[in-house]
Formats: sequence, structure tokens, C-alpha cells
Amino acid sequence: MTNPPLITTLIAPSGLSPAYVAAASAAITAAGGTVQQSLAVDPPCAHELVVDGMAAAALRAALEALDQPVDVVVQPSGARRVKALMVADMDSTMIGQECIDELADFAGKKAEIAAITERAMHGELDFSEALDARVAALAGLAESVVSTCLAERIRLMPGAATLIATLRALGSRTVLVSGGFTVFTGPIAHRLGFDRQVANVLHMQNGALAGTVARPIVDSATKRAVLLAEAEALGVPLAATLAVGDGANDIPMLEAAGLGIAYHAKPRAAAAADAAIRFGNLTTLLWAQGIRRDQWVVAGSDAAPLALGGGRR
Repeated sequence: MTNPPLITTLIAPSGLSPAYVAAASAAITAAGGTVQQSLAVDPPCAHELVVDGMAAAALRAALEALDQPVDVVVQPSGARRVKALMVADMDSTMIGQECIDELADFAGKKAEIAAITERAMHGELDFSEALDARVAALAGLAESVVSTCLAERIRLMPGAATLIATLRALGSRTVLVSGGFTVFTGPIAHRLGFDRQVANVLHMQNGALAGTVARPIVDSATKRAVLLAEAEALGVPLAATLAVGDGANDIPMLEAAGLGIAYHAKPRAAAAADAAIRFGNLTTLLWAQGIRRDQWVVAGSDAAPLALGGGRR
């Protein structure tokens, strides 16, 4: 059975050279594919090749083997380019930090907590058990530390504000879903303009962290379930959805989405996703959807401090 044509988006914010595009075309031919079209969709940063005769995984592998600082996104040519729904992870995806690790620093426990976080994100530990252990270690930490942590430690990932503002302007629904905590997702979702946020609830007692988290825990199954439920509520097929994340707990939603993108991700997530963004910032996801720079809504500074506030549901 013949594979349908694939749109292959080559992305390099610093610019793609004609030599690289030629090398990419040659690599496709050498791997048994045929380049039907070559389109400079947003020169010099984004170029698309329409390829026939190859499976998506083989095409991605052939191009990533060129070992150049170019991000490669492969998707079916018949898919809806600008997705109706985007579901995004928060920690190390929409923001540059892991919130629980930064909270742990205020308790003098960052090294031990960060080690558990890293193993959990690589899929080496049960997520719920790892979360319980880390939260328990923070028992007694003053509740006021959360706002201090937001202001002093947490910064949006480069390109996050432009990504969300542009998708909203184009009519897409955006949902932030995190294995982290609502005390962080609320302000971040509000700042970026997400339509909804889903995360874990930290228990507080007498003005301090109680060391426990509400049930049920938001885990990998929850993330996938949110994607499926949101698509159903919108009345759109999964092919019209995008998911982005970086850790092992993001894999089920990355696999379920029409376009699953691993962002500067751990190896397991990168391998499971349709595409792995290794070089560009979050605006790369706009080029992946065929959105040119003249369509972007540039939205403020990603570096400004965050403050406590509510997120839209």
C-alpha cells in the first residue's frame, strides 16, 4: 500500500541555506522517497518539501541524520495545518523551569528533589509515587514562598507568549495541562491566555504546605484524557489537534494528538512524538502549522516576572 504524501517542514530561525535544502532533498531520494514539491514558505527560516513514497518515521530519521541545527516536522499532507486544539505541558515546556524543583530550593532540598524529578521525566519512576515523595519533602514550607518563587524564579519559555497569542487569534483552543500545581498553572495560564488549565492541587495547612496533594493526581493518563475530551467537546477529529511536552508523562497525549511535538525533550518523549524540536524556541510550532511570521501576534516579553492570578476555565 502506498503511503500518502507527507509535508516535511524544515525550520531554522537563523536561516536555511540552499545547500541544506538540496542536501535534504538528496537524502530523501537516497532513502527511496520522491520530492514532489519544494516550497520556500517563510524564507529563510522555513521550507517545506512534499514527499511521496516514504513512511513518516523513515523520512524524519533520514533528515535528522543530516545532523544539522534544523528542526524537522513531518505530517500527512491532508491534515489540518492550523490545529483547532493545542494541549501543552507546563514545566520545561511553557516555562523554562520545573516548579517543584524551584520550591525545593527554598527548603534547601533542590538537589535531592531535582534528581527525583529528572528520573520521573525520563520515565524511570512511577509518576504518582515520585510526586508524593517530592511534595512530602516540602511539608512546612511557607505558603508565601509560592508567590516569591513565581516572581523570582519562573520565566516563560522563549516564544510562549507569541505562540499562544497567535493560536488564539487564529481561533484555536489552548489548554495547559500539568503534573505540577494549580498555584503555578493558574498565573501562567492567565498570563499567556490559555482557555483552560488542569493541574494538581497542593494542600495547605496553617499557612504552609501540608506535604500532600489532592486526588486524583494529574498524570500521563489524565493528560491524554484531557486531550480526548477537549477534541470531543470541540467536535474535531484528533488529526486537528496538537500536543507539546518534554517528559515521559507527556507521551500518551503526544501519541494521541494529530501532531505530537516533543520540545527540547527527554529521549523517550522525543522518540514517541511525531516531531522533536531540538533547536528552535516555541515559535517553531507556528511554522510547523504553516503559519508565517507575518501572521504572528507578537505578545510582550517572555522574561517579565510572573505574579499570582487566576486562569480562565
